[in-house]
Amino acid sequence: MANLWRFNGGLHLNEHKELSTHTPLRAAEIPAELVYPLQLRPGIQATPLVKVGERVLRGQCLADSGHGFATPIHASTSGIIKSIENRLVPHPSGLAGECLVLQSDGKDDALAVETCGDFRSLTPESVRHLIRNAGIVGLGGAAFPTAVKLAPKMPQQIDTLIINGAECEPYITCDDSLIRSTPAQIIVGAQILMHALGIWRCLIAVEDTMPQALAALQLAQTEIGDLRIEIIAVPTVYPTGGERQLIKVLTGKETPSGGIPADVGIVCQNAGTAAAVFEAIVNGKALTERIITVTGLGIKSPQNLRVRIGTPIKDLVQQCGGYSAQAQRLIMGGPMMGFALAHDDIAVVKASNCILVTSASEIQSDAPVLPCIRCGECANVCPVQLLPQQLYWHSRSDQVENCKTFNLFDCIECGCCNMVCPSHIPLVQYFRFAKGKLMAKVQDATKTEKAKYRHDVRSLRKQKEDLEKAERAKKKKATLEKMQAKTSLKEGDI
Repeated sequence: MANLWRFNGGLHLNEHKELSTHTPLRAAEIPAELVYPLQLRPGIQATPLVKVGERVLRGQCLADSGHGFATPIHASTSGIIKSIENRLVPHPSGLAGECLVLQSDGKDDALAVETCGDFRSLTPESVRHLIRNAGIVGLGGAAFPTAVKLAPKMPQQIDTLIINGAECEPYITCDDSLIRSTPAQIIVGAQILMHALGIWRCLIAVEDTMPQALAALQLAQTEIGDLRIEIIAVPTVYPTGGERQLIKVLTGKETPSGGIPADVGIVCQNAGTAAAVFEAIVNGKALTERIITVTGLGIKSPQNLRVRIGTPIKDLVQQCGGYSAQAQRLIMGGPMMGFALAHDDIAVVKASNCILVTSASEIQSDAPVLPCIRCGECANVCPVQLLPQQLYWHSRSDQVENCKTFNLFDCIECGCCNMVCPSHIPLVQYFRFAKGKLMAKVQDATKTEKAKYRHDVRSLRKQKEDLEKAERAKKKKATLEKMQAKTSLKEGDI
């Protein structure tokens, strides 16, 4: 039995996971139309590599960017590129963005792929290259490029890989379903990730309320027989699935403020990411599908579906029996860290792990916001040991610079403080506002610095040009004077 630690704060929440686990995992139907937002991450836009009217195959690269934190977008099925236009995208803003629209032809023809007999024959660089070109990102929700995580600045300091199967947020069971259905793929995916990192230790964590997933992994581990991999059941406390919290639980190490897991010798990857790495390296398949939980009392038949990326939410709802009479609110993600959507014609993306349709009874109370009473409960439950009350005062008064003093960017927006606040203050909303404001200031400062740099370069170039021009004029004048002198001398001789 592994020695486990405990992180600060956290909550025991009603899980509601039984809603979606009673039905076996099944593949969702391919929709008539798939939509792919071209904005990959804030400030990173993919460039289409296909034209309207072009026929594409499943697994074909549709768009990419040369940015270091970009990953390509692949077709989830075969069909015709219908358009490149603005569509609503899955974002809390509710705004539209440029999207590539693929009309399915119903054939699901796939691009020819190259399989790998033994991943150990590949160099770590080759593995990272294949993972990047397969478009693999973290499937736990953050969608951070997997290949970037596998290339830490100080690779010699990394000694442990953690596979995160601790699905701590209520309602979401996509990782549970994945682990139960394909445990061997996750084990081999972990082996590939260790090979890419050049390390010999892996911890696979699942929550102690996932006995079937735990048993499936243990059986697969016994059959594969890799003693470098340890499977551990962790306590079900929200947010155990957070990267920093899971590291603390499994190793006792504290990720430094403003730091990343690599700073303490650890790389974390989601269980779904490990399975996607297996598919990419062993089977040569790009990331074109993932498991998504469609659940809540607002859904008639909650279940887990293996979904083609780009599928509109309305198609998934329809395949789960449609909306029930209790449907009140549509959320992408879980009730704690997800965000509400105004429409169901928005398509799922790689980061989409859950579609939650809540009833009135599942929605947090819409009680009026009251003044802060300084009870300190928010600080008691904060898993990152922040002072939410101080962050609230500074962000509310638009003194966002002061929020940095209280480590604002360490906030993982888990929502624990919101849950316990007796004054019903939407604390996380204030923190998101402050983060956005600070990032905007950084971007403005960067733009100003770039503009100043361009101005300085232009001024130097202008000075150089003026000096060169003056020098040429001086030489020309000297030459003319010399010629005039010679002419005068000759005239004098005559």
